[in-house]
Amino acid sequence: MGFSEAVTTWGLPEPGSNRGYDPRQLVEQFLVSIWCGACRFSHLEMVRMDNTLVRLFGWTKAAGHKALVRFFNRFDMIRNEQVQCEIYRWLFDQIHALKSVTLDLDSTVITRNGEQEGAVRGYNPGRRGRASHHPLLAFVAEARMVANFWLRPGNTHSANNVLQFLEATLAHLGEKKVGLLRADSGFFDDVFLKVLEEKRIPYIIAARLNQVLQRGLYQATGWWALEPGLELTEISYQAACWSQPRRVIVVRQSIRQRKNAPGKLCPSSKMILTFKDGVTGAFVTTLELPVAEVWRTYRGRADCENRIKELKADFGLDAFNLRDFWATESALGFAMLAYNLMSLFRQSVMRARVQHTLSTLHGLVLSIGGAWKTNSKTDEPKRLMLSIPRKHRAWLLRATVPASDQ
Repeated sequence: MGFSEAVTTWGLPEPGSNRGYDPRQLVEQFLVSIWCGACRFSHLEMVRMDNTLVRLFGWTKAAGHKALVRFFNRFDMIRNEQVQCEIYRWLFDQIHALKSVTLDLDSTVITRNGEQEGAVRGYNPGRRGRASHHPLLAFVAEARMVANFWLRPGNTHSANNVLQFLEATLAHLGEKKVGLLRADSGFFDDVFLKVLEEKRIPYIIAARLNQVLQRGLYQATGWWALEPGLELTEISYQAACWSQPRRVIVVRQSIRQRKNAPGKLCPSSKMILTFKDGVTGAFVTTLELPVAEVWRTYRGRADCENRIKELKADFGLDAFNLRDFWATESALGFAMLAYNLMSLFRQSVMRARVQHTLSTLHGLVLSIGGAWKTNSKTDEPKRLMLSIPRKHRAWLLRATVPASDQ
């Protein structure tokens, strides 16, 4: 992919002294450390002690974790935005086959233990009353990649700064067209919907079931049973602040017949008069597809929750944090790069039906014992001989060596 050459064009901050490390090496070392299992800055020392990795990547010597901390502390808001834009543009330019993308927006809560900038008390269902950050993320569903990441204080609303976030995300995607945008009810806002319509970006966004909308759902007719316990219909709904009505798809499910039915319980609404022991969901959309197809299409957005869980479990989303706000965002921005490159590796190299987690890939391809084979003429190690079980060799060869070289 020409990664080493691309890094030099990103405008990374230079070291403060002549003894400082090359920014390219620091970025490479940070990514490699995450792939080796590092989820905290103190874990970065594991690469420092690995002479094989130092030799493979051509580093003179590996930097300690404090050098990486100093590197991230050199970022401010403007430099961080510029560097991340360059990274995402370079990354998505590598994917030539992807012309149109499905964009999923979501936010998550990251509990903080300390006095980091932006870590304040806000909505935190897992640890109520604790300080947190509330980052905003955008995912490309087809490639299972992160398209944008913004760190925000813990007391911000889900849709806070979403218009600026959308503009930055579109800039990251470059020439790629957004064929569909999906988001949860936190982004159910008339201003946001208007911007999407002006940009002609089709969308499906979960609606907040306020009293006015619930009244409209109560009066809805034409229910169509897709399967036992699952009914759908559509209505035309216009809120008081809206300039025009919009299409709303309504789904109601019986929790007796479908015990794992997703949705929101509405025991206090008038819906209970006609639909007892059920859950109801509504989605505003510009798509002209049948109601069942709109519902099925929106359900694919649930995969971004798996991406967030993986980012927290294997890529340090909830653990890489520094006292300075922009230093933390820059570190997490490069953690997103580590995730995206590993996602491309899984899809382009591994080509497995199952998307293995990073911890699973450790045992398959990333953590394999080996030894350097010395060249008899120069007495210098030239080849890295990997210790691979015989029954595993054919699979690894197909996954890592081009067919022309096998």
